[in-house]
Amino acid sequence: RTVLNDPINPNHYTRYAVDVIEITQDMNFCRGNAVKYLCRAGYKDPALEMEDLQKALWYVQREIERITK
Repeated sequence: RTVLNDPINPNHYTRYAVDVIEITQDMNFCRGNAVKYLCRAGYKDPALEMEDLQKALWYVQREIERITK
């Protein structure tokens, strides 16, 4: 499905049977990014897994702030 070293759709974008963009395209920015970071956490670079999870948390927290204002 993905060509190795494809700069547009690298392997960490197509880890699951469905591309993450297909799941997130109808979400708002913060929710979509949270899902993106959760789905790709540690896959692009295992050393950055915790950073990816922290980014997802940041987007979730921002969305919660938006909703509760």
